[in-house]
Amino acid sequence: MIKKETIDKILETALIEEVVGDFVQLKKRGTSLIGLCPFHNEKSPSFHVSPAKGIFKCFGCGKGGDSVHFIMEHEKYSYPEALKYVANKYHIEVEETEVTPAFREAQDKRESLYIVSNYAAKFFADKMWNSEEGKTIGLSYFKERGFRDDIIKKFELGYSPDDWSALLDSAVKEGYQQEFLEQVGLVIKNDQGRVYDRFRGRVMFPIHNFTGRVIGFGGRTLKTDKSSPKYVNSPESDIYHKSNVLYGLFQAKKAIRDFDNCYLVEGYADVLSVQQAGVENVVASSGTSLTTEQIKLIGRFTKSVTILYDGDAAGIKASLRGLDMILEEGLDVKVVLFPDGHDPDSYIQKFGAAAFKSHINSHQKDFIFYKTEILLQDANSDPIKKAGVIRDVVESIAKIPDAIKASIFVRECSSILQMEERILIAELNKIRLSNSKKQAPKPAFVEEGLPPEVEAAMYGIETPVQTDEYQERDMLRVLLMYGDRMAHWDESTDSYIGPYIILHLDDVVFNNPLYAKVVELYKKELEEGRLPTEKTFIQHPDRKIAELAVSLISTPYVLSENWYNMHNISVPEETEKLQGTVMGAIFHLKKKKIASILANKQKEIQEEKDAEKQLTLMVQYKELKELERYISSYLGSVIIK
Repeated sequence: MIKKETIDKILETALIEEVVGDFVQLKKRGTSLIGLCPFHNEKSPSFHVSPAKGIFKCFGCGKGGDSVHFIMEHEKYSYPEALKYVANKYHIEVEETEVTPAFREAQDKRESLYIVSNYAAKFFADKMWNSEEGKTIGLSYFKERGFRDDIIKKFELGYSPDDWSALLDSAVKEGYQQEFLEQVGLVIKNDQGRVYDRFRGRVMFPIHNFTGRVIGFGGRTLKTDKSSPKYVNSPESDIYHKSNVLYGLFQAKKAIRDFDNCYLVEGYADVLSVQQAGVENVVASSGTSLTTEQIKLIGRFTKSVTILYDGDAAGIKASLRGLDMILEEGLDVKVVLFPDGHDPDSYIQKFGAAAFKSHINSHQKDFIFYKTEILLQDANSDPIKKAGVIRDVVESIAKIPDAIKASIFVRECSSILQMEERILIAELNKIRLSNSKKQAPKPAFVEEGLPPEVEAAMYGIETPVQTDEYQERDMLRVLLMYGDRMAHWDESTDSYIGPYIILHLDDVVFNNPLYAKVVELYKKELEEGRLPTEKTFIQHPDRKIAELAVSLISTPYVLSENWYNMHNISVPEETEKLQGTVMGAIFHLKKKKIASILANKQKEIQEEKDAEKQLTLMVQYKELKELERYISSYLGSVIIK
């Protein structure tokens, strides 16, 4: 267990914009920051971060919370693990429970896989730096490739001994369980039941996830035996899915954000060489075809990608169509081709870092133009092939979400293709029309738990308001947002707003059980001498309460400065008229409750057969009606008789 004082220190120190900013590219909008949500697929930002409130909220998928809960959601960590992650970021010391075999057994499976992967990375690094075999074979290989010690250590490179069970024996001796080593693919069990190391006699490239935890490995053989594959990679596991991973992203993400560009290469050695050349914003797809998930990872940090190709013409043509996915995600794509069959690694090794940087700057071309030139060369003077090239290029342009960029590409490509611009535009419109006719999925509601009338309004559906859900929700919002402020409204009122509201809600029953629970928790806090704040509920251990609190105090809307700057219209802040805000919420809720009671009372009168009882019900109805008129008079509304 982590001490409460330490938890409080972590929560007080963590800045939501810094924690989230490690994973999402954020831009300022009003008092908030916005970006593309990392939890669901979107092209327009609906993910908001409020530095003032210390929370994030996505108005697309509904997820929200504080810094710790962001890490829990993003990394699938437990609460203690997320606390330790944030503590480590801010160099806050947290007492660790001693890692014993019994403790390891108590960990969940996923965490156990991380633990054994981390152990293996340290084992491989130790063998390379401190064993004769490792230094002679592994370290010598990296040195011969020209890699410096700092790069080798930065990427935690290592060496797996040429022994059937070196890792297995060491891990089991240290108390790690064989089943977890099997599940991440570090060891293999054959049909005869024999267990042995997967990466024997190979130099090792640990693969890190977004936050720097080891999730898999790539192992390169140094033998010339053709029957042995050059590279062996970790199989898919609960913590490693190669389609969701970019090699080097953990080491490159800060530089990608700083330079607003990501260089994409193919292999591990390319990443190491480019990093060593001083270009740190580089990642690799690790030999696999680029996936949508990998593109989205890059898109969190930058909208600009530069592909560094080797000189293999056949490989380039094969990958052109796949790169359309990058355009579809709204990213700008440039291409750099290296001469004479060089890849980034070999080019740097032969010509040096300065020549490499110079080549990139002078040879990068926009992907659309590059694709057009490559396909035209292949078509030669064949009119049928050229027609196919035109359609292929226009299809790529049609994937660009930005209409202005698309129009610029059409204009430039018309010159390259020697084709009238209007013909390309017609083809573009035909493709877009075809795409627009495809059945679009029905939009899901923005978040669970929103009032039905709010959900309906968001999608333009007109439905009669039949519940008091909206009024209950707004009352709770006001309570959480302003409950810890003072109410100086008249000589008789000089208290905190929270207790004032609770006093006026004494005769109100909340129908929504979660709302009722929050009100009861608020009352309990007051009874124990504590005044709750927003954070009391944002950081509540009950996730439903925490998520509700974040949802209540978050809004996707920002008032444009143009209201005042251009139209000289001043819109008062809610806090400027707190009495009206608080009393309005109280009376709107009570009015709605009374309306419901009146409807039920009217039904009772109609169904009652006893004249005396019916008269009693009519008196009660009249008293309720008078109360409704009083409330309506305060609210300035009109009652229809």
